[in-house]
Amino acid sequence: MSQVQKFFLTVDDLSAARGEIEQLSFHGVSPDAFAAALQAALREPTLWQRWRAMQPDPDEVDPETGASDPDAVVTANQSDMRCDVEVVTRLPHAILRHRLDLLIGRHWKLHDVSHV
Repeated sequence: MSQVQKFFLTVDDLSAARGEIEQLSFHGVSPDAFAAALQAALREPTLWQRWRAMQPDPDEVDPETGASDPDAVVTANQSDMRCDVEVVTRLPHAILRHRLDLLIGRHWKLHDVSHV
């Protein structure tokens, strides 16, 4: 795995942020619930495994896209209507982006990345 990075992102309206696949989508409204859901999706391969099983040929899915980081930490705070999210992980941006898209679709925006 690569070095630890800190990703800063926002979700404009968390209560309306949903992924395209209903069975995999985030269904909460609180920043704490979202942080817990994203943290679990990064720490454990369960969400990815469920997504992979839904693919036309699951065996063709690159197993490296199912990487997880048991030390990933996600915090989220509400600021007006916006939810500010901080993710600390060794996972690359592409994997973080895929898990975010599964949970909340394209309802998030990356603002900054730094090395820890």
